Amino acid sequence: MIPTKNAKLLAWVAEVEAMCTPDQVVWCDGSTEEYDRLMVEMVATGMAIKLNEKLRPNSFAFNSDPSDVARVEGRTYIASVKEEDAGPTNNWIDPNELKEIMKKLYTGCMKGRTMYVIPFSMGPVGSPIAKVGIEITDSPYVVVNMHIMARVSTKVLEVLGDDGEFIPCLHSIGSPLEPGQEDSRWPCAPIEKKYIAHFPEENLIWSYGSGYGGNALLGKKCLALRIASAMAGREGWMAEHMLILRFTNPEGKQFHIAAAFPSACGKTNLAMLQSTVPGWKVETIGDDIAWMKQGDDGKLYAINPEAGFFGVAPGTAEYSNPMALASCRKDAIFTNVVVTDDGDVWWEDMGVECTGGTDWKNNPWKPGMKDEAGNVIKGAHPNSRFTARAELCPVICEDWENPAGVPIDIFVFGGKRSTTIPLVHEAFSFDQGVYMGATASSEPTAAALDLGNVSLRFDPFAMTPFIGYHAGDYMQHWFDMGDKLGENAPRCFYVNWFRKTDDGKWLWPGFGENSRVLKWMCDRVEGKVEARETPIGLMPIDGDLSLDGLDIPAEDWAELMKVDSDLFRATLVDARAYLAKFGDKLPARIKKQMDELEARLG
Repeated sequence: MIPTKNAKLLAWVAEVEAMCTPDQVVWCDGSTEEYDRLMVEMVATGMAIKLNEKLRPNSFAFNSDPSDVARVEGRTYIASVKEEDAGPTNNWIDPNELKEIMKKLYTGCMKGRTMYVIPFSMGPVGSPIAKVGIEITDSPYVVVNMHIMARVSTKVLEVLGDDGEFIPCLHSIGSPLEPGQEDSRWPCAPIEKKYIAHFPEENLIWSYGSGYGGNALLGKKCLALRIASAMAGREGWMAEHMLILRFTNPEGKQFHIAAAFPSACGKTNLAMLQSTVPGWKVETIGDDIAWMKQGDDGKLYAINPEAGFFGVAPGTAEYSNPMALASCRKDAIFTNVVVTDDGDVWWEDMGVECTGGTDWKNNPWKPGMKDEAGNVIKGAHPNSRFTARAELCPVICEDWENPAGVPIDIFVFGGKRSTTIPLVHEAFSFDQGVYMGATASSEPTAAALDLGNVSLRFDPFAMTPFIGYHAGDYMQHWFDMGDKLGENAPRCFYVNWFRKTDDGKWLWPGFGENSRVLKWMCDRVEGKVEARETPIGLMPIDGDLSLDGLDIPAEDWAELMKVDSDLFRATLVDARAYLAKFGDKLPARIKKQMDELEARLG
């Protein structure tokens, strides 16, 4: 029985069915029975590997095709009506042209397969900040992951009603089956036929050819950031690539922090931080995305639109992020990791021994194995993932599903810089905070070989690949939100956990000790401590950021807090050069902040 009378939804499903010609259509209900049935089916076909029930209860591993292991930025498009509205950070194709290309690919693409209709809510079902999406897919892997990552249920259809609005998300792996044809273990289309297309004016997502991660779980980056950022710009709210945490002091006062960091800067670690400050407690609300709207009291309220964590596995360990590891102790999905000989999972830098098993390519594997060229073969893909239920995180906040959201007190931006940027500084104003977010930067890593000889990689608000419209208009929207919030706007800070000595030694211990920096921020918000003015912002007065119990020599602390005007002027030159590409769309208030910073630096 079809579980809805929503005419628009029924017409869309019928249109897609006629175009894609699946063998059958299944409306998903989000039930445990549905999840279990699909897993049994995928184990039977060899797509899924059932893990050892005693070691990893109700958990499964998948290995993707080697051509389908990550987001494909070069095949990801913003198809706005006008090219200028996509801006310089996006790939643009005319929407009509792109639809013609993709309709040809979609024609008959689900032949021999089941078409699943997934009703899902991004955010608690019925929340005034949440949005309803409907994903159509021919991938059972997508269905089970969406069960964890979004709120999939018939309740979503009840909220939608007979005439409610939804965001249509069409996905196909692009691998039709002829009668009698044997299916591959991970069906997908070749790279030149992969498309992840966003039509922001229509709130529409079309994805074809990839079965992996954000290319296929369309509630995540596609809806929750690219489409949502464009919606938020039009509707006056915020969709951001930010973690959300609650930090509670010994007196029980709660502070809510939203933080944006470029990749490899410890975002998930901070979201699940174990505080080392006596009496202070961190609780996780979200590890990746924040949707924020102004409440009736004038404050900014945030929800985590997701229901799970889609975390990078390598490097997740007991010492780095025990809470993330605990979140996937059961009921989890693992993609492109090692399946050990005893039926558990393993990845590089997990911090536990592994004697061997099968690697992410499904080949026999042992630690230290080398290829013909003598290179060590990694067991897990560098972008291997775990899909874990947020409710299983030991430090999940009791209000993480509060439909009203939590009031944000603090915005934190950061990057990975071995020099120049001190451990922490606070913006003089919200406008300066926007400038900090707009110029968030990291030093290029070996993974960024396409950048050439640039000294910095800028990633405004950690949103570069996810802004669904012109980045200059997006930055202006931050200023507009600040104006709207007025005195209720969150205080803005910038952090850098990654300062090093000249000989490459970390100056700051990081991990749980970062809670000391968060405490100073909260003390600033509460008016408990003053700050000293520097050309770049407000910084801790010695003694206000507690170092009790840490072995940090005075000269190291001085280096951590050093503001070198010459180095900052060089960074400002890089920032001006980067921001120039936004042309006339670069907000005048960004230019004003750069000029004022230059004047303060002397």
